[in-house]
Amino acid sequence: MNTEKYSMSFTTGALFHQESVKLARLYLEKGDWNEVRDEVIARNLLQARTTNSAKRICREICSRLKCLNRDELELLVEGNHQEQAYLLWLAVCRRYHFIYDFSAEVIRERFLTLRYDLSYEDYDAFFNAKMEWHEELEKITTATRNKLRQVMFKMLRETELLN
Repeated sequence: MNTEKYSMSFTTGALFHQESVKLARLYLEKGDWNEVRDEVIARNLLQARTTNSAKRICREICSRLKCLNRDELELLVEGNHQEQAYLLWLAVCRRYHFIYDFSAEVIRERFLTLRYDLSYEDYDAFFNAKMEWHEELEKITTATRNKLRQVMFKMLRETELLN
């Protein structure tokens, strides 16, 4: 069993669909993530209320987009809405191994057994099972745990993997 430490920093926001496409397009033009970050901050391309918010959101989006290769980034920019959503879900899964495991172990199983319902209880059962192997999950407060669940379900709805 893989016991790589989970990064659980996906509470910043949900899928960031439009923002991700915008940043991917900018990266394909510039070819440098640092230049992308600098331009996003300088021109407030994310239309954030504060510079700190812009930096935090930009860092989150870039960390996900860096998980995609150039062909995937090009498809993200040029693809239709659904293709974009699936690529963003792929990027999230690559960035956050916890979400990947949830997709592989819970969502995939639901799909294969033609059970298309997914509940908070399914997430909670998965989270509790993973706590046995990942002590970092034990340190997460109930409020943060609820926020993580809320954000993941929001991303699933945004990708139309859940309605």
